[in-house]
Amino acid sequence: MIPVADVTARREQATELQIQNRTLEMNLLQESLARAHMQERLREAEHQRVGVRVARADRLRRKAERASLRARRALAAALM
Repeated sequence: MIPVADVTARREQATELQIQNRTLEMNLLQESLARAHMQERLREAEHQRVGVRVARADRLRRKAERASLRARRALAAALM
């Protein structure tokens, strides 16, 4: 027959192990959550950079269109 002290010690060890496992799982969950937040922030930053590039390209396109219109007007005035 197993002594009561051994049974009690095993239960305490099992309980301690369960606590350690839960603590590890919680830490891993926190790391995973932090990683997911960081990835989301990186996606947001990249999306913002793309938006800034598109806006700049639109401004440059409009500037080029205005310059082209001025050049056509100058050419038309010179030909008259």
